[in-house]
Amino acid sequence: MIEKKQTSGDMATSKAEIPAVAGDKADSVPRNIRALIDALRQYPPFNQMDDRELITLLEKSTVEYFPANTIILSPEDGVPSRFYIVKKGHIAGERLMSRNGDVHPTFDIGPGACFPIAALLGERPTRTVHKALEDTFCISCDKEHFTHIVSTSRVFRDFCLRGISGLLEQVNRHVQAQAQFNLGDEYSLETPLQDYLHREVISCSPDTSVRQAVKIMDDRGIGSMVITDPMMTPLGIFTLRDLRHLVANPDARLDAPISEVMNRDPISLPSSATAFDAALVMAKHHFAHVLIADDARLKGVVSERDLFSLQRVNLVHVARTLANAPSVESLAEMQSDVALLIQTMIAHGASAEQINRIVSLLNDYTTRQVIRLAVKKIKHPDVEFAWLTFGSAGRREQTLLTDQDNGIIFKAADPEEAEQIRAGLLPLAQQINQDLDRCGFTLCQGNIMASNPKLCLSMDEWNLWFNQFIDAATPQNVLNSCIFFDLRTQWGPEHLAEDMFTNVRQRIKQNSIFQKMLAGAALESRPPLGLFKGFVTRKENGQEGVDLKTQGLTPFVDAARVLCLAHGLKPTNTLHRLRQLVRANVVEEKDADAWEEAYSFIQLLRLRHHLAQKSHGKALSNLVDPDDLNQLDERILKEAFRQAQRLQRKLAWNFQL
Repeated sequence: MIEKKQTSGDMATSKAEIPAVAGDKADSVPRNIRALIDALRQYPPFNQMDDRELITLLEKSTVEYFPANTIILSPEDGVPSRFYIVKKGHIAGERLMSRNGDVHPTFDIGPGACFPIAALLGERPTRTVHKALEDTFCISCDKEHFTHIVSTSRVFRDFCLRGISGLLEQVNRHVQAQAQFNLGDEYSLETPLQDYLHREVISCSPDTSVRQAVKIMDDRGIGSMVITDPMMTPLGIFTLRDLRHLVANPDARLDAPISEVMNRDPISLPSSATAFDAALVMAKHHFAHVLIADDARLKGVVSERDLFSLQRVNLVHVARTLANAPSVESLAEMQSDVALLIQTMIAHGASAEQINRIVSLLNDYTTRQVIRLAVKKIKHPDVEFAWLTFGSAGRREQTLLTDQDNGIIFKAADPEEAEQIRAGLLPLAQQINQDLDRCGFTLCQGNIMASNPKLCLSMDEWNLWFNQFIDAATPQNVLNSCIFFDLRTQWGPEHLAEDMFTNVRQRIKQNSIFQKMLAGAALESRPPLGLFKGFVTRKENGQEGVDLKTQGLTPFVDAARVLCLAHGLKPTNTLHRLRQLVRANVVEEKDADAWEEAYSFIQLLRLRHHLAQKSHGKALSNLVDPDDLNQLDERILKEAFRQAQRLQRKLAWNFQL
């Protein structure tokens, strides 16, 4: 049982009233009130509230003093009656774990933090003991006044109802504004395609001649013609690029029906889809136009020019150039454009998840073109094989700092044939690994690469190797699992790996001992939060800070992987895993939402850090000095790390660790 601690006097706290403000609040503000307003303005949401709102908040508030080790709030107190803002000092949250009676720290908060918002809004006891870690001063008001401020201040109400989400929006707006200042304000990638439906829909019937269709395109100044049936259902599309190919053909007939030369079954998106969705489709398929259709009826067309007309570098151009690069040198030169593209995406409001998808897509194009060029140059066996990627690339969570984790899978009738095929594929794999290194994908120091004979295996050999991981769950095998179980096919037929790993996934689901060892390994990467106030930093290459990857992202990645594998779920991407766990009723939606927001913030902070290092010509690193963060980033990073701790406690509880 946690007991309230008293000072030597009768009370553990003392209060000082804040004098009321007479007259016009905005015109006559006592010096001490102004000092409190200036102090609050350093922190959200008070930095977005106007003077009148802050004066209203403070005029019925008091400043309370809590000596070190004083318990301010406890679940035993019932529904809390007061609202607090930390003015000076730090407060720790502690929760009693019912299973074993241990007290677990859940948070520590400092100046600018508010509590207990959820308990006040829900009219329930707080679930956490709030204890002063040191002599602490709080601005405090009663519940009735708190409710009044919530009802009258939109900014304060939004903050209270949305919590960390509202803070993240402030960060995203700040980052986006900074990037837009550097690149120019154009549009948001979250813009719905509905906003691009500003032109009359131009279409023609399948029996319209090519000549007639081209004339309409010329008259209307459009670059594409959609072919529809009488119900306006899209049947095909004809573009200026198609026209160039047609004219280059000496046998072309311009009086032929356009249905003979159109691209059939064009890809369409609903008007509720976003500019990002359209850009991704264009990049994947090398299209310059995407149809907008609702309920199978054509609404309009969005073009590459619509999305990227003012950008110095755009997604579709970069993707197309990478996919058709004539040499490894050309691919290497294009990598600088990828960094500029990421900054452009941030300026247009792209989320960390969207940016990861973009980076992974472009890395896939680079890798596939490297393989195509190598296949033409290096003699190799004429067999069906696929290039596998593991780790962050397998999860599609890559940033600018990435190394190689890859392998090869192929078909073989028996071990002897497998050995012959392997001997023939290894020179090709070595060339590919070297070429990828030239493109910025550094060689893996642990030799987790396809040029390693142990990672150039037949389907049967991969299956046997994975089964050995599971059946002989040694620490090394468990470590290997954390890398190799996040796999996907990056080039070649996908069925080879999918057929093999389906059996592996089922085997993991049936082996509770292996699951528990995976969970234990997932708890080794602890979020870098100390018991008192600050971050736990580490030193690396003469620098000191917190590692956003191993200390920040890895706890989320590992926990989501274990929970999905234990339940036989297929996703490999961390955010997809969290969402699938909700659908499978493994975790609650509100918990998954909080973990997703925390993970996404750390990933976005990591991307920003890499871009800043690259712009200053520094070597890329995941190490960030907390002292270099602004107050808002620091506050949310602490909250994100606390969410990682919550997820790890969930994992420990599930597997009785």
